[in-house]
Amino acid sequence: MKKFFSVEDVIDVHDLIKDALLLKENPYDFHHIGKNKTIGLVFFNPSLRTRISCQKAAFNLGCNTWVLDVHRDSWTIEMNDGSVMNFTQEHLKDAISAMSMYCDILAVRTFPNLSDRDYDDQEIIFNKILNYSRVPVVNMESATLHPLQSLADVMTIADFTSFFRKRCKVVLSWAPHVKSLPHSVANSFSQWVSKIKQIDFTITCPEKYNLHKKFSNGAYITHNQNEAFINADFIYAKNWSSYLDYGKILCKNSDWMITENKMKRTNQAKFMHCLPVRRNVVVEDAVLDSKYSIVLQQAKNRIYASQIIFLKMLQSLS
Repeated sequence: MKKFFSVEDVIDVHDLIKDALLLKENPYDFHHIGKNKTIGLVFFNPSLRTRISCQKAAFNLGCNTWVLDVHRDSWTIEMNDGSVMNFTQEHLKDAISAMSMYCDILAVRTFPNLSDRDYDDQEIIFNKILNYSRVPVVNMESATLHPLQSLADVMTIADFTSFFRKRCKVVLSWAPHVKSLPHSVANSFSQWVSKIKQIDFTITCPEKYNLHKKFSNGAYITHNQNEAFINADFIYAKNWSSYLDYGKILCKNSDWMITENKMKRTNQAKFMHCLPVRRNVVVEDAVLDSKYSIVLQQAKNRIYASQIIFLKMLQSLS
């Protein structure tokens, strides 16, 4: 594995999930692999779970890490090529090229601008990073995707379905939010779930909130949340801004919040969310704190999702 940008960089999703779950049982079995290796973690936007879980994953493999918060710890980075740099101190090309010389794997988190759809869709910034880096690159979130989160998500579903031995219904439900949020988690989750034949996948969202078809292709899409919840085994709540009217908040209807009454329509479904979550905006406390909430299991699986990717990259370097 020379890069990990999306699920398309994975040969067999089922095998990867199985390997990750085995690694979870014995997380220190490969501690020797990371001897004298360094993983660099670069953040162009804030992080809690991604940052800490990646550091823990690297530790489990015996790796050193360094962490750079670009907006706090670095010169101001110029992203555009050909710019006359009167107001920025360092170009992305020089920064990434140098940073990649200080590590064996470079993991990077970027963010969409949510104003120029074509620019975000083309992953301009992340593709530049892939081009400038001298070492393998891991996507810790980009303008359109969040594959480490999604690997942890499908691992969590596998945890509660005996590794997909039986079919299950998974619903990705849009939920309200006060801010305009990216599509990366929803896009990536849809992309990963579509690779798993044992999952019947439904996306429910308000009108004008459909995801890009290249990510949601294969899902049953409905604008009726109550219909979507019927007989569901997993409810994954997530907000995203409009893709059609890019980056805009078009629906402010609190009726889309996940509630106890809605969960009663399901097949005693497990509740999932990537966190952080705004309580009593996205989901009621009664759901988030219930016995069927598995958000903390998701968060813990972030360690092993990152660890299996780092492991496979380190093995490819040897």
